[in-house]
Amino acid sequence: MPSTIISTQNLTYSYNSTRAISDISFKLEKGDYLGIVGPNGSGKSTLVKNILGILTPLSGSIYLFGQPQNEFRQWEKIGYLPQKLSALNTHFPGSVSEITAMGLKKRKAHEIKNALDMMGIAHLASRLIGELSYGEQQRVMLARALVSQPDLLIFDEPTTALDPETRDIFYSLTEKLNRTNKTTIILVTHDIGIIGKYARRLLYMDKKVLFTGTFEEFCASSEMTGFFGSGSQHIICHQHNVLETIN
Repeated sequence: MPSTIISTQNLTYSYNSTRAISDISFKLEKGDYLGIVGPNGSGKSTLVKNILGILTPLSGSIYLFGQPQNEFRQWEKIGYLPQKLSALNTHFPGSVSEITAMGLKKRKAHEIKNALDMMGIAHLASRLIGELSYGEQQRVMLARALVSQPDLLIFDEPTTALDPETRDIFYSLTEKLNRTNKTTIILVTHDIGIIGKYARRLLYMDKKVLFTGTFEEFCASSEMTGFFGSGSQHIICHQHNVLETIN
């Protein structure tokens, strides 16, 4: 597998005449855990949707696993959890195991069970999706993203509306997938203080890339100190360094 999982060059997209992202260039290497961070309306979700082919760029290039995006066909290599569960019809008469199986080309019972076990929802396998809490539904959708054992996982604001305990479980799972399973991860969030504890690299954007690099580089960046303020930067760096010490 190519070492570069995603590469974008001068990626630009507009909604009608409104520029959403401009000249976005970055690379994601195999085994990275990248936090894409920025304020609301900064274009984070737009960037992800362009990468996944949900939106078509105005200009620029995207490569996935070394192939031009418009020639890429191995979408089973990518697991995606969208920002909202609005696409999930909670009235759909499907069980947890059936919805998880949607992430597979061919239904395989042991792979479905493994995904449900990983998310701690195997006991809900026969329950209808509409009978579950929001947090449980989120875990089902995550199981669906995980079931094919993708090389790349993309999460777009995955912890919105989750309770603190479920949120902590989710972040711990992403850390395990990255550190133990070597799964490459992109996690989109507006909460830079939290992502600093888990992601190895950071891309901060506000319609364009303002910073990309390791957290060590972020913490040493005088430009980022001026942008965030020394207090906010210190909080982010302190959380990250504490986790690194524990590990």
